[in-house]
Amino acid sequence: MGYMDKEIVPQNDGALIDAYSQSIAAAVDIVGPAVSRIERVGGRQGHGSGFAISPDGLIITNSHVVDDAKAVRITTPDGFVTEGRVLGRDVDTDIALIRANTGTGAWAKLGDSQRLRRGHIAIAIGNPLGFEWTVTAGIVSALGRSMRAASGRLMDDVIQTDAALNPGNSGGPLVSSGGEVIGVNTAVIQGAQSIAFAVASNTANFVVSEVLRYGQVRRAFIGIAGDTIVLPRRVALAAGTVQTTSVRVRRVEPEGPAAKGGLQEGDYILAIDGSPVGGVDDIVRLMDGSRIGRETEILVFSVAGRIEKKNLLPMARTS
Repeated sequence: MGYMDKEIVPQNDGALIDAYSQSIAAAVDIVGPAVSRIERVGGRQGHGSGFAISPDGLIITNSHVVDDAKAVRITTPDGFVTEGRVLGRDVDTDIALIRANTGTGAWAKLGDSQRLRRGHIAIAIGNPLGFEWTVTAGIVSALGRSMRAASGRLMDDVIQTDAALNPGNSGGPLVSSGGEVIGVNTAVIQGAQSIAFAVASNTANFVVSEVLRYGQVRRAFIGIAGDTIVLPRRVALAAGTVQTTSVRVRRVEPEGPAAKGGLQEGDYILAIDGSPVGGVDDIVRLMDGSRIGRETEILVFSVAGRIEKKNLLPMARTS
């Protein structure tokens, strides 16, 4: 039997708890001053949270916080009040970008959400139920979740956390122990305990870049309506794929990219540029702005009963 020549000294629980507390407090000290209360000006009343990402007053919040308002009132933790205009919003990711009329002082850094791991500390800062600048903490429960946006489209790369969120937290930052924003708090599941979601910071960063450059988030459009269906076994065998589902084209818009590329009603879409298509959501995800005006290969099982490759030129989606 082996033996150990050193006495094992148990960790001091008080020291561990203190280190955890200090980690959270330090992160809140870094990001907390950048968090604002956001209220709509004109139209339907409503409020939420937001946080500055630059010293000149660029603020991220949720699309559903600003709704259709063109202007918002911004209140900082030190009581400073100013107004700002909505530069753009993306319903599909529930992200909106605001430009404050004046600088708001402190600002927070967007971190790299790809570095997150389950179990990492997650700190939420916001204004829930009128209790302003509230801090809650938990852990990252899961990564890469998908959930429906208000537009009906699927949001990918959503962070699940157990940090307590309530109405008013929407648009506030989800913060790492290092004091970087790793997500934008967006939703809770009503009736569930300790299940909340945040849009990943990398997604928010992408939306901000698109809004600043184009005034909106560009997405590619090929001009079809389709249904997610069970892929017939004979089609899967002919295509040499292990997919069990696919998309069957239900309608092709005249003069659209799909029509010009030769897609027909009844075709099964199997892949886009080599990426398997198992449902309509895969098409939504793959048709991002990078494909606008770029030749894209669509692998289909055609109504003629053949595996065919179609080359399309996606255009910008306007709505």
